[in-house]
Amino acid sequence: MDLSRFTEEQRVAVTHTTGPMLVLAGPGSGKTTVITERVRYLIEEQGVHPGNILVITFTKAAAEEMKERYEAKAGAGKGTVNFGTFHAVFFKILRFAYNYEAANILKEDERYKILREISCAHMQQEITDEKEFVEAISGEISRVKNERFELSSYYSSNCPDEVFREIYTEYDRWLRKENKVDFDDMQLLCYELLSKRPDILAQWQQKYTYVLIDEFQDINRVQYDTIRLLAAPENNLFIVGDDDQSIYRFRGARPELMLHFTEDYPEAKQVTLLCNFRSTAPIVQAALRVVGNNKKRFEKDLYAKEEQGEAIEFRQYPERKRECAELAEEIAVLHRTGLPWREIAVLYRTNLQSRAIMGKFMEYNIPFKTRDSVPNLYEHWICRDIVTYIRMAQGSRERGMFLQIMNRPKRYIARDALNLATVDFEQLKAYYEDKDYVVDRIEKLQYDLQMIQGLNPFAAINYIRRAVGYDGFLTEYAQYRKMQSEELFDLLAELQEDAAEYPTFEAWFTHMAEYTEQLQRQKAKEQKNVTEAVTLSTYHSAKGLEYHTVFLPELNEGMTPHRQALSPEDVEEERRMFYVAMTRAKRRLVLSCMKELRSKELVPSRFVGEVFVDRSALTAGTRVVHTIYGTGWITEANEGRLRIKFDRFPEEKVLNEAYCVQSGLLKTNIE
Repeated sequence: MDLSRFTEEQRVAVTHTTGPMLVLAGPGSGKTTVITERVRYLIEEQGVHPGNILVITFTKAAAEEMKERYEAKAGAGKGTVNFGTFHAVFFKILRFAYNYEAANILKEDERYKILREISCAHMQQEITDEKEFVEAISGEISRVKNERFELSSYYSSNCPDEVFREIYTEYDRWLRKENKVDFDDMQLLCYELLSKRPDILAQWQQKYTYVLIDEFQDINRVQYDTIRLLAAPENNLFIVGDDDQSIYRFRGARPELMLHFTEDYPEAKQVTLLCNFRSTAPIVQAALRVVGNNKKRFEKDLYAKEEQGEAIEFRQYPERKRECAELAEEIAVLHRTGLPWREIAVLYRTNLQSRAIMGKFMEYNIPFKTRDSVPNLYEHWICRDIVTYIRMAQGSRERGMFLQIMNRPKRYIARDALNLATVDFEQLKAYYEDKDYVVDRIEKLQYDLQMIQGLNPFAAINYIRRAVGYDGFLTEYAQYRKMQSEELFDLLAELQEDAAEYPTFEAWFTHMAEYTEQLQRQKAKEQKNVTEAVTLSTYHSAKGLEYHTVFLPELNEGMTPHRQALSPEDVEEERRMFYVAMTRAKRRLVLSCMKELRSKELVPSRFVGEVFVDRSALTAGTRVVHTIYGTGWITEANEGRLRIKFDRFPEEKVLNEAYCVQSGLLKTNIE
């Protein structure tokens, strides 16, 4: 094999033969090439039989891509190397042991349906966000299984603990009764099989004498424990990943497993792929400055093959509309000057942030595709509640509509009281004539509907929130669901802000219908796999991709990092997400934030300050520039305080390091 085109670190990894090895592969460092070339090296230079090599990835698409790249290089007649996902490999082992077939695997849509039925039966309060709730419960069930938690000591983050345990137990009972296994069971059952049957374990150990794992930073506990069993006793375990790109803790990924790999395997060799072939030096250096603020990570001195490049840009806009408008205008100009749409991406922390950007792109006729499900604010249950109140204020008495809002807030009205297709308030009051407190609430609702009828959309939402008591309902619901009520209030505030642009209910409803129709057309375009389009994506979904120019808007505290990131571990994961987003850019990276949103003053994300400040360099003797005081020298750095002698001032100033960095007041690396 000709290895001359590889860097020294890549050659070390490719030519590794026996025993464990940890390969730290930063963004754009050629990790896929290293894995496929090592497979070739083992076969062509070391005489390893292809059938004894197992390559594990996290997605089917990644496994297929790796297999294609290997076979394109290896050519025909090289034998069959085993490429597959964890689930595929584990199911193969279970199939041989238990005669499982594809029919035994519970499909995701089946899992959702079963969990929805079980959840609705056990929740004591109506679930308004059914889809999100079931997905969250499904994730918690996966966490319990993958981490092998004791159910009795697990505390749910989505519903009362005893309710979660009931849902889990009934779901597990249903699986056994139907002779089904879900994807989590595959992993757990495989671990238990190999742990308890040394004879079966020995057979698979003899088959897979070389194990290579891609994206190792995303591994969970049960996957790791199972792989350790498979790789023993020779431990020809070759793991490739980047702890700085571990962004799936919510799915059970445990980056600490990678950090402690050399403790589990003291004899393991370690190499870092230092060269980034994707991004320019300014992008690589800035990304390292940011992620370098994380405490739990491997230190890496990465460098860019492309030493020259544009400086990272940062902009502040007065509010969201201005930010979105200028973003759309600049992208349109970039395209007119020759940059293909497909080489441009707009990345954001949460999917909800995409709505304003998508609306502006539609207005400017900019083609786009989304990496996540296309959100429609008007289809959210909160919007449906608001619209239902307005429709009833306009005279609708449909039973279905009334059922949706009759106890939001609580009015103690039962479904049994509604026997007809339409609602008659007088009959309803007669039904509850012996319960004055219910009659009072029905009369209050009648009064509220009359008041709403004469308002404009913005004022109507305000009235529903304050006078009707919808805000109180959201607060109670959030407490029951163990959610942060701010999430719900943010969405409601966005809906109210949207409604403010329309003078009448009908004008607003017409806009809703037109926007929904536009989104449906957009979905139809995406189903045709249109490639020539700007990519809109969350940080999570953009992992593994690259673009000439990347825009990262709405970089404000509370958005990035997300306000739910409260613990140090949460903040470190948020920083890793931002690092992933930054390193999607090949040539140009544009950061921006807002000064205000819905009349609330905002501050830039702390990560923006870290882009321009190397905090490790904030020591005595470092030259810095302050946005207000100008250039100067740090004379002392102690316990988060910086004493700086600025050129323009005779006396030294003492500044708070954290505040200066977060607010973007200081910059290092200046001439």
